[in-house]
Amino acid sequence: MARVGTRPENRHQARLLRLLRDSGPQSRAELGDAVELSKSKVAIEVERLADLGFVDVVGLAASRGGRRSQMVALSRNLRFVGIDIGATSIDVAVLDGELNLLGQDRADTDVRRGPGPVLEQVIDLVAKLRVGRGEPVTGVGVGVPGPVSQAEGALVAPPIMPGWSHFPIRDMLGAALGAPVMMDNDVNVMALGELHSGTARSVRDLLFVKIGTGIGCGIVVGGEIYRGVNGSAGDIGHIQVDGHGHVCACGNTGCLEAAFGGAALARDAEAAARSGRSDWLAERLASSNVLSARDIGAAADAGDPVSIGLVRDGGNRLGKVLASLVSFFNPGLVVIGGGVAGLGHPLLAEIRSVVYRRSLPLATGNLPIVLSELGGTAGVVGAGRLISDSVFATT
Repeated sequence: MARVGTRPENRHQARLLRLLRDSGPQSRAELGDAVELSKSKVAIEVERLADLGFVDVVGLAASRGGRRSQMVALSRNLRFVGIDIGATSIDVAVLDGELNLLGQDRADTDVRRGPGPVLEQVIDLVAKLRVGRGEPVTGVGVGVPGPVSQAEGALVAPPIMPGWSHFPIRDMLGAALGAPVMMDNDVNVMALGELHSGTARSVRDLLFVKIGTGIGCGIVVGGEIYRGVNGSAGDIGHIQVDGHGHVCACGNTGCLEAAFGGAALARDAEAAARSGRSDWLAERLASSNVLSARDIGAAADAGDPVSIGLVRDGGNRLGKVLASLVSFFNPGLVVIGGGVAGLGHPLLAEIRSVVYRRSLPLATGNLPIVLSELGGTAGVVGAGRLISDSVFATT
């Protein structure tokens, strides 16, 4: 397999690797057509990629009227690790070169414990997934719930992650796993997952909105993540939606995240349960001692008017923010994901209603607004896409 740190030697090899990742095995003739290279040039580049450990020749293609072309695939030995660190959970997956899941595991966590304990959990999960196999890791992608400086490759003042600012996550994981590491904000990583294997595969300009403990937006322009000058583009969770609202973790008042993030929903549901406004939530709180967005969804499905109101109010607030973004950006698709998206179609219906009513008709005339189909795999697949984009590049 490719040695750690090995990269393609030129842009033609990089294009071939990404094509094989995104489209699966191809014949040499098909590769030549796709990247506009002669048969002899493709043969040279494929042979060199095989020498570097990136590709395998896996048989002969069907005849196209002459000598049968050889089929080429990414090496079966390539292994990427995708890591999705959330505020309350960690998802880890091992993926092959085409980013198919080979194994996945999850653990509860609390990012407020600090980077040391949480990253030890991550390393343990990776080791557990690779027990008995021992394959070298080609690269590691990581999504984290906070703003990431692309220049530094580190979190910078993340509101819900005390002790993580400027911590050398890449160095620690790289040393532990013996592979290059790339890191980005979790919503950007989830957007990459949607681009690779979700509803967004054929869309070049889209918004991916994650509603979890925090709220963020991945912006895709021309098929690429747009991060802004310093990497903080898309941080819509800290747009003010209520000048007299709750104090947010960022220190400001009335942020969208403080009104409708997962923690905010749990807070409001508990208040409704303790005040006696919702018998359904009061019973659930008495039995479990804690409430979550999942409980609100179940209560809403059961017809609890308070929970229905919480879902509608949250969807209305988010819809107003999205309506402005849709008019400004004019995307071809909006995807809603994250744990709170589990509230499902009642939430989606409210968001759609507000966006379609408040945005410019030209921007919404053919605009799908959909729930993510990838669920808990968007983050880990996107993390694999993040690091494979780096490994399958010349620099």
